[in-house]
Amino acid sequence: MREHSSCSGPMNRRDVLRAGSFGLGGLSLSDLFRLRAASGAESASGNSVILLWLSGGPSQLETYDLKPEAPQEYRGEFRPISSTVPGLDLCEYFPLQAALAEKFSLIRSIQPNYQDHGPGTWRFLSGRKQPVKASDGPAVFPEIGSIVSWARRNERRGLPQFICQDRIFREGHAYLGMDHAPFLLSGGVRGPYPGDADFKVENLSLRTPPDRLGNRRALLQSLDRLRGDLDATGAMQAMDRFNQQAVDLLTGDRARDAFDLDQESDRLRDRYGRHHWGQAALLARRLAEAGCGFIQLNLLSAFKGGRFNNLADNWDDHSQPARGNMFHALRRRLPVLDRTVTALIEDIYQRGLDEKIMVVVTGEFGRTPRISNTTGMPGREHWGGSMSVLVSGGRLRTGQVVGSTNARAEVPQSRPLDPNDLLATIYRFLGINPEEAIPDGRGRPMPILPYGEPIGELI
Repeated sequence: MREHSSCSGPMNRRDVLRAGSFGLGGLSLSDLFRLRAASGAESASGNSVILLWLSGGPSQLETYDLKPEAPQEYRGEFRPISSTVPGLDLCEYFPLQAALAEKFSLIRSIQPNYQDHGPGTWRFLSGRKQPVKASDGPAVFPEIGSIVSWARRNERRGLPQFICQDRIFREGHAYLGMDHAPFLLSGGVRGPYPGDADFKVENLSLRTPPDRLGNRRALLQSLDRLRGDLDATGAMQAMDRFNQQAVDLLTGDRARDAFDLDQESDRLRDRYGRHHWGQAALLARRLAEAGCGFIQLNLLSAFKGGRFNNLADNWDDHSQPARGNMFHALRRRLPVLDRTVTALIEDIYQRGLDEKIMVVVTGEFGRTPRISNTTGMPGREHWGGSMSVLVSGGRLRTGQVVGSTNARAEVPQSRPLDPNDLLATIYRFLGINPEEAIPDGRGRPMPILPYGEPIGELI
């Protein structure tokens, strides 16, 4: 994702941030945290969602919807294994999830109907077709994390309500404004990531001693009065609020404690796995526990350096020489995902957080049922006909499979579902009415979701 400025008026966003950073001696949390207005009451829900986003589109046939009876050119090289739930079979490289199947549900019949990464990602996360490609400009409709941030804009929880690890294509705040763009944990695929010795949350460290913040604040107020004459749009007034909240946050411990993985035992950190995905999932649990509403982990590279021993490290498993053999790559990648997902689910249930935190594991679409091998490297291409999703916690009914696909995992055979049905299920859990209208960039009322119903089998 790329960042886009939405601050209008005589001073652009970069100028505002530069002035704010000068006034606070390097403190620029005012923009990055985008905290909500402080006057609202506490939400009736307070629930959180952790989205494990498998960017690139994972294969349903190598993860959660194997077809061992299909012809060889469809079924692939992996075999299914039984789980603790009869009829819920998983890939052989998911033994830990198989032993925990009563604590999650699989949805096998979602049909995304998109086969391009950019439009597919934003269609899935926003519930609407984006009229521009990923490279053509900012998102037109806000994604779910930004919606959660907007819905909780009047609450004061001490943390951003939308936190995201890594960029994927672009931030999806759209007409909601930069206040509701994701707070990014790292700058890109190469890290550093949670668990790395050099990992830090940008602008969270307090470089100015607390006893000097009063003087810094007075200086900033003086600069703000001067700059106020230059800005008649109200943008500076909003930034004033964010500066104040940033100071409040930095002089407290809640955010810094939530981001501090050293507070966890070595045993628990080992259980999650000493890799980027595992440590990021542990951090996500801490952030949800501390009050963040929506945490999105974009699971790209699990290990530092960006590749699994020269094999493709994201989920876009094409038949291409540069990406290597899909099955070789998945043999390395799937066990890492297995440990990450299992540790997160176990941890949430053992802490009694399963009614407050929902875990969702998905990508933007599935992969072609028929294996491609035109380059000598087997792989699967993009597929919008079917995909699988794992959900856990969130007061959902677990230990079941919702829907099915045909004999080759091409299309839904029973209970066809739309990604919007999954979004409606998530919004319901978060206490957000998907029919509520938000003014778009032209002032027109735009419902949060144009359509979609909560998935009844899960509720």
